[in-house]
Amino acid sequence: MTENGQARVSIVVPVLNEAAIIESCLKRLGSDFPDCELIVSDGGSTDATRALASRLATVVDAPPGRARQMNAGAARAGGDVVWFIHADTVIESSALEMVRSALADPAVVAGGLRIRFDRRSLGLDYLAWSSNLRARRLHWIFGDQAMFVRRSVFTELGGFPDLAILEDLEMSRRLHRKGRLTMIPASSTASSRRFVDHGTWRMIVFMQYLKALYFAGVDPAAIAERYARGPRLVPGPRRVRRAALASSPTREEMTN
Repeated sequence: MTENGQARVSIVVPVLNEAAIIESCLKRLGSDFPDCELIVSDGGSTDATRALASRLATVVDAPPGRARQMNAGAARAGGDVVWFIHADTVIESSALEMVRSALADPAVVAGGLRIRFDRRSLGLDYLAWSSNLRARRLHWIFGDQAMFVRRSVFTELGGFPDLAILEDLEMSRRLHRKGRLTMIPASSTASSRRFVDHGTWRMIVFMQYLKALYFAGVDPAAIAERYARGPRLVPGPRRVRRAALASSPTREEMTN
């Protein structure tokens, strides 16, 4: 706790080759949240990301992969709360006070912010609305919603599961078994670039397809590879079933 009794908050920013935006990101976070510890977890950038970040934050070297990077950053953090923020999101300056207020309730173990996008369109507005509804009803908080977690609970769960993709979804499910997840009304403004580049509605369908693969038991590494290729061709139901059967874990694996 801080001297005035507030929870200490550590911000962890996972990065990989973000030289174009990391400096502005860290300056903004440092200005808006000056009493937060600021940690950048670099997954092996080959550009100037690390050098730029080291001027403004503590930099931690981590194996590539968002889950591993966030875990490495959290391991270095000294706060009571770990707050995971993507480099390409903009967090409303009032969010920190709301995070601390939410966690004043001992039943709350984690939470996220209300997502919006840096552009407006029917598809993007729908995606933001449905994402916020999903977070409230299903308690699924994704990375663009700037998840914050009590450090004690994060440690107890062993951090993010070591998955190639959808580690935030799985972490949300595990956190919900430990206590209440809450959504604060402050906004996290996410980049819409990938949605605009590929087509917003196409990406919305594609992301639902990837989640369906995950719940069908398909290897997250295969899902991550499919995500990287983008929504060019979505296999039909027969191919999805074959992939799910080939990669489905045993009951014992599902419970580990």
